[in-house]
Amino acid sequence: MDRCEECGFGYASLGAGDVPERLGGFAGRYAEALAAVPDVRRRPAPDVWSALEYACHFRDVLRVQAERLDLALRVDAPEFVPMGREELVVSAAYNAQDPAAVLGTLDANAALLAAAFGALGPRELDRVGLYPWPEPVERTLLWLGRHTVHEGEHHLMDIRRMN
Repeated sequence: MDRCEECGFGYASLGAGDVPERLGGFAGRYAEALAAVPDVRRRPAPDVWSALEYACHFRDVLRVQAERLDLALRVDAPEFVPMGREELVVSAAYNAQDPAAVLGTLDANAALLAAAFGALGPRELDRVGLYPWPEPVERTLLWLGRHTVHEGEHHLMDIRRMN
């Protein structure tokens, strides 16, 4: 994936030096987006997540991507385990979580991942791992950072649709 047709995100348009700043800026934007949704727990359709579920998902994406980044810096060409995105919505009871706590953890996770990407040089950004979605394919750590920014932007769009 190099471009998302639904949200318009272009991976190549995001430079390596922009990844940390973009990751670090998500917390306030998610807080603002959730505050604009009348009922953060309401699902607009049975197969569409609520605004809170999207925020929980992105919080967990940030955590999982940090784990993947750490693994790829320690192990040559690791295989990243799928995060179980659909299962986590239920098993972690996303819609029952406290929105303020979710936003606090999202902020912390974003700051940690932004700092981790900010510390990488070109050699580290070129390291690869086998990314599991949508099908297993070898991806660089730069792609991992760009993809995480895409996830954040795309799910902000999903939340804003609920206003």
